[in-house]
Amino acid sequence: MSTQNFSVDGMTCGHCASAVTQELKALDGVTSVSVDLVADGTSAVTVEAERELTPAEVAAALDEAGDYSLVP
Repeated sequence: MSTQNFSVDGMTCGHCASAVTQELKALDGVTSVSVDLVADGTSAVTVEAERELTPAEVAAALDEAGDYSLVP
């Protein structure tokens, strides 16, 4: 089991957090997603998965969810 923390820009509301959560949960092996929303700031996203996710996978899921970006 892997727990990873990501910083995400672009989320402004609960709907944004829900969209990001849904797309990340769709990734293979993801068991849970937690979003600490900071409206108009950098939000913390914690992902638990059966394997380690690559930044490219997470960035693609964020792009699919909307206009959100992974902060390096």
